[in-house]
Amino acid sequence: MAGGAQLSVTDMRRSTRHPVDYSVIAEHLQHGDLTLHISNISAHGFMIDKVDGIQRGDRMIIRLPGVGRIEAYCIWVTDDRAGFQFERIIRFDAFEAMIAEMQPNPALRRRS
Repeated sequence: MAGGAQLSVTDMRRSTRHPVDYSVIAEHLQHGDLTLHISNISAHGFMIDKVDGIQRGDRMIIRLPGVGRIEAYCIWVTDDRAGFQFERIIRFDAFEAMIAEMQPNPALRRRS
């Protein structure tokens, strides 16, 4: 993508992250369907590990429990990890439902 992603929400990397162990199928414009492993997530974005062929600025659509389809942009990439920012902020009630399914152990859930 020329010039990188043009996001409508500000960078919120200081948001509370919830550790998860969750795989999703992402729709990538150039690579088609990809399996991603999400290792942490917030209402503003998520981090994956096992990065393969993903570059900064890439746009993907994923389906999350309680949220449905949501678009995300790759903000950064390191050797084996990548960080994505959602194109919109997830509503609190939808975020709680998503975390309940993605992180079934209540002891790991952070209290807001």
